[in-house]
Amino acid sequence: MVNLTDLPEYEREHLLSKNGSPLGPSVWTDRKKPVSDLRIALITTAGIHIRDADAFNFTDASYRPISKDQKAKDIVMSHSSVNFDKSGFVEDINVVFPLDRIHELAQSKKIGSVADVHYSFMGAGLEPEAFEQTAAQVAGLLKQDQVDAVLLTPV
Repeated sequence: MVNLTDLPEYEREHLLSKNGSPLGPSVWTDRKKPVSDLRIALITTAGIHIRDADAFNFTDASYRPISKDQKAKDIVMSHSSVNFDKSGFVEDINVVFPLDRIHELAQSKKIGSVADVHYSFMGAGLEPEAFEQTAAQVAGLLKQDQVDAVLLTPV
């Protein structure tokens, strides 16, 4: 973990400018099913996408769908932060997008099922409010896929 005092002034100021007020009270819901019955999707802010899809740019609030059957070798990362170490992703995609692990959980009946589609966002460059529209779109898509819960991997 890098201390703010270790960063160049321009980067320190950039990060401190993102120290906004909370978006509102946390919304919690009671789980109505046991975990072993839940349909789960993955959402990441690692800026990953299918090799043939458009790359993310630095101020990109869009998302990229990733099929549950997508092969790891065809998923690439276009996360643009120079402060983000991509070596873990290069070694094992499951570090930032645990697609293999979630399938293992479903196969061992620890969770009910894996969503048909997962979603990736670019986690750098924008304030949370910029994602309001696309997050609402993804929420609708998750609802159509009858997803009960999401595993978020913030990067």
